[in-house]
Amino acid sequence: MTLVTIDDTTAKTKFLKEAFTLKHALAGHPLFTLPRLVELAQSMPGDRIEYNSGKLAIGVKLEDVPRIDKPPAEVIRSIEVDNAWMVLKRVESHPAYRSVLETFVREANLAAGRSAGDFEDIQGFIFVSSAKATTPFHIDMEENILIQIHGDKFVRTFDNTDRALVSEEDMEIAPSKHRYIGYEDWFESRATLHTLKPGDALHMPYVIPHWVSTGSSYSISMAMTWKTPEVVRLNKIRTMNGTLRRFGLPQRPPGASPTLDAAKVAAHDALRAVLDPLRKSERMRNLLRGLIYGKQANYYLRTKPGEGA
Repeated sequence: MTLVTIDDTTAKTKFLKEAFTLKHALAGHPLFTLPRLVELAQSMPGDRIEYNSGKLAIGVKLEDVPRIDKPPAEVIRSIEVDNAWMVLKRVESHPAYRSVLETFVREANLAAGRSAGDFEDIQGFIFVSSAKATTPFHIDMEENILIQIHGDKFVRTFDNTDRALVSEEDMEIAPSKHRYIGYEDWFESRATLHTLKPGDALHMPYVIPHWVSTGSSYSISMAMTWKTPEVVRLNKIRTMNGTLRRFGLPQRPPGASPTLDAAKVAAHDALRAVLDPLRKSERMRNLLRGLIYGKQANYYLRTKPGEGA
């Protein structure tokens, strides 16, 4: 079964450049039912699950995001009656989801005339949202195809080169930074609205600004993400920039100094070679994030009894 249907001309002209809609064949798939997602949530470490109220302003600040005092499984079970938003992160760690994800990303890239060497670091993020929920204004640091599986979703996208909307500092990467970006009412005049129903999908290229709302029923969707070699390199530089800014050392953007960029990539790789073997457990991931980036880096973790179920 083919999972992705993309118009050939659109794929070859817009892929990795502009947002555009396409079709997929995963609506109704058993991996994406609420009971199966409850099982998935129960099997995942706590730092791979994030959830909060779905009733948010488009430009909400981190400190104003209302939390939900329930374990993840209960949030999913009550998603039809509660006002909630949840993301299950890095679901490619589960073989069944990884198989679907890898097939989808491969088909999408091949349809756009790209080869297996043009994509890497395939990751999956499943979103479960109540009706009338909002995902505020933000960018993602990967190439992304968002597939809609249940309910309706409305996605507003913006030009990813418009620095009046998103600054270079906004694009720096650090766990202590919340992904939501400040939003002003006038931004909306620059939005393109995409309406997604089950079976629809939306390709959103690297760092394209967007915000999302759901329709009159609960929503299940999945972000099928990957990185090109260039995105991998840019993210290494932006991670170093975000980390150095955390220690009071603002940096020039990628491309401003090729020599400095190369040094940052080398430093990033050397640090990851040391840290990655230590990051196998949830406890060590949380500890390392906190040591390097402060307690804000673990802002979404649940620490009350019963919240990790």
